[in-house]
Amino acid sequence: MPHEFTITRRVEFSETDMAGIMHYSNYFRFMETAEHAFFRSLGFSIVTEMTDPPVGWPRVHASCDFSRPLRFEDEVEVRLLVKEKKRKALTYQFRFRKIGDPSDGEVALGEITVVCVQRQLNGEMKAVAIPAVIADQIETAPPETVNLRTA
Repeated sequence: MPHEFTITRRVEFSETDMAGIMHYSNYFRFMETAEHAFFRSLGFSIVTEMTDPPVGWPRVHASCDFSRPLRFEDEVEVRLLVKEKKRKALTYQFRFRKIGDPSDGEVALGEITVVCVQRQLNGEMKAVAIPAVIADQIETAPPETVNLRTA
């Protein structure tokens, strides 16, 4: 069962600020891109009609610590690790590593917690157990991999 997934992205000019550094908000976009790719690798979409009833995954926590900047044209590896899996929620850790960086260390470390929800008839969302068809395909990463800081 998967507990990690990796994507590679290149920093686009539009993702940088006036100093030529990737704007902090784009780290969250990269995290979301990795999460969506992870779900697709399992045969699902983050917006799924494949469960009855359908479920969604709103964010209830998001954070990112930055060690070194990324700049236009930098290639970055974004490694998603499933840090925690609860009955109704998943917490991901995201490790950003600049490809070709001689120090080979992380440039940022992020975390997002999502809750599995169903939309009620009145339009409100209610937290529900992660459907077994999804939960059975996801495992938690070994503690030594999510607690390791390489930067």
